[in-house]
Amino acid sequence: MLCRVRQLGNHVIPTMAVVSSPKTPDITLYTGQTPNGIKISITLEELGIPYKTHAIDITKDTQKEPWFLEINPNGRIPALTDTFTDGRTIRLFESGSIMQYLVEQYDTEHKISYPKGSRGSYEVNNWLFFLNAGVGPMQGQANHFFRYAPEKVPYGISRYQNETRRLYRVLDKHLQDAGTEYLVGDKCTVADIAHWGWITAAGWSGVDIDEFPVLKGWDERMLGRPGVEKGRHVPSPHRMKEILKDKEAMDRIAKQASEWIVKGQKEDAQE
Repeated sequence: MLCRVRQLGNHVIPTMAVVSSPKTPDITLYTGQTPNGIKISITLEELGIPYKTHAIDITKDTQKEPWFLEINPNGRIPALTDTFTDGRTIRLFESGSIMQYLVEQYDTEHKISYPKGSRGSYEVNNWLFFLNAGVGPMQGQANHFFRYAPEKVPYGISRYQNETRRLYRVLDKHLQDAGTEYLVGDKCTVADIAHWGWITAAGWSGVDIDEFPVLKGWDERMLGRPGVEKGRHVPSPHRMKEILKDKEAMDRIAKQASEWIVKGQKEDAQE
């Protein structure tokens, strides 16, 4: 506490002013082993703040159960709860929203962000939204048509793989032109973290990361970070690099995933 004074007539009266302490995390992360899921656990690990993990089995539609829909009405992972500054529970969903919340509430030292209102902070937002509106959705559709669709649709495969490649070229050229280690300067930020789970899984969508040497170097640099290494294994081991070297494993996993994805689409259409 700090001691302040106020004057009443000819008297000086000391008063005590309460200084708020840093916010204490009470975070539960609801997640699974997906590119969107691990971006939040990596963010938390990079920030070095404690959190609890609740693994969501999307193959069993856990994310569509009533209790989870109270946290995320859209029935998707990741989601997060925390105790807000008013003492009540706050729910967060959509990975970009969660990342911005974590930075605003907990990254007071700007470990993975830049000061609010600075040039760097706006540049980070550029790339964060580039991922959320571009790379994630386009590569996700490439994954679907290339790996999961029950019928092969050449136009769909070509359309989304080519768009993913175009977006990768944007990233590759930006890193080359900027001459920096990360997307915004020489500091890893939430913009990098948001991209990493997707870029490191390029081969799953049929895109060859070797076509983009500067971006490949960035991928390897990210993988060397302790926070990335720890966070990518939440809530289960991240095995994408190993899977991409094993065609039999890729075919088996794609077949299993296709079955529950198609089943879920039919159920969603009937609701």
